[in-house]
Amino acid sequence: MIKALLQASGWLAAYVGTIGLVIAIFLVGRRPESRGFWIEFGALLGIVVLVMLILQFVLTGRYRGIGRPFGIDIIVQFHRHAGILLLVAFLAHPLILIVSRPEYLEYLDVRVNVLRTIFLAIATLAMASLVVLSVWRTVFGLTYEWWRLSHAMLAAVVVFVGCVHAWQVGHYVDGPVKRGFLVLLGASAFGSLAYVRLYRPWRSRNRRYRVIEVFEERGESTTLAFEPVGHPGLTFRAGQYAWLTIGETPFTLQQHPFSFSSSDRAAPARLEFTAKWLGDFTTSLQEISVGTNAFLEGPFGEFVLDDDASGAVFIMGGIGVTPAISILRGMRDRGDSRPALLIYGSPSWDETAFRKELNRLSHESPLRVVYVLSQAKPEWEGEVGYIDRELLERYIGERERTHAFFICGPEPMMDSVEHALLAIGIPLVQTRAERFDFV
Repeated sequence: MIKALLQASGWLAAYVGTIGLVIAIFLVGRRPESRGFWIEFGALLGIVVLVMLILQFVLTGRYRGIGRPFGIDIIVQFHRHAGILLLVAFLAHPLILIVSRPEYLEYLDVRVNVLRTIFLAIATLAMASLVVLSVWRTVFGLTYEWWRLSHAMLAAVVVFVGCVHAWQVGHYVDGPVKRGFLVLLGASAFGSLAYVRLYRPWRSRNRRYRVIEVFEERGESTTLAFEPVGHPGLTFRAGQYAWLTIGETPFTLQQHPFSFSSSDRAAPARLEFTAKWLGDFTTSLQEISVGTNAFLEGPFGEFVLDDDASGAVFIMGGIGVTPAISILRGMRDRGDSRPALLIYGSPSWDETAFRKELNRLSHESPLRVVYVLSQAKPEWEGEVGYIDRELLERYIGERERTHAFFICGPEPMMDSVEHALLAIGIPLVQTRAERFDFV
């Protein structure tokens, strides 16, 4: 726990330090005459926005080291909230300047510079669209594939216009050294984008996988099993995930993250993913034929049971149980005798995926399973309703409080459970959460 806190503190310090370093570089050297606090504050706020935008590219670049020790959930949540903060700061930048000195309105006057006005308007619209389409993607009916493409393009437009704007204003970006540094900053964002969208698919082009089995699970879910074709395949830690592309080429918009559901001991010869039918792509998984080609990129994620953990408490909802299944299968295959508790929320008994295997695992290993049904039939004798603080207090005893906690499921359930765990004294650093609602 102490190690994780130190690593997290180090990464946060590096993030803030990067922003501070860039500001310091632009402030070094010739200092123009001060134009007043609020004007200088507004101008520097614009540079901060630009740097944070570039860091957004880096955070989502799937660089393995950046994910540690936070895990994908915290990275994605930080990315999302930083995006909202960036929109506010982006709009505050010109507002502060114009209120402080109304003559800055000429930057928006088409009679002064029509191209500048048009591109600043485009950047503003692109920035607003980035946040709006991300938060309300499903409301607008935008598919994940087209959202993913538009998200990258809109972000690239904002960074490009931002760099050009800083170059043209030139107040803090003057001289060849600072302008060269500005170009380097912009290039790092586009380089990160090219790394994810071009280099990674190119690198995996000769590492095909083949579907060897497709079968339906309870709860309107499908499991796909893959084997490597002409290469050793990948290994993973139980609880991790990979990006899956179905088809003859990795160069496609159709790429989705799925947690492994198979034991890590079965890899690399066999890899399994299980997904619920929630959208166009996941619903089509049941129609995939044996022999279909695929590409995998991974593994990623820190949703894993560390060797020094005394045990595990899994609080899962619906198909969010998938990474727990992988971890439990791996524990069984390794002969891991550490105790585990699974609190598993599901709409009904008929929709409870993996229930037969879980019952078998509970007899073969020190696993206790608590099923919580929100739509239980009258004859059901187990827990009914939703996973809340009262239920958690009934099953989490003194021994379980020392274990590692894992949360995965629908976002409302995860938010509720996280608050409930804090309320009963389980520290945040002891829990690992994983959301994939951003896709």
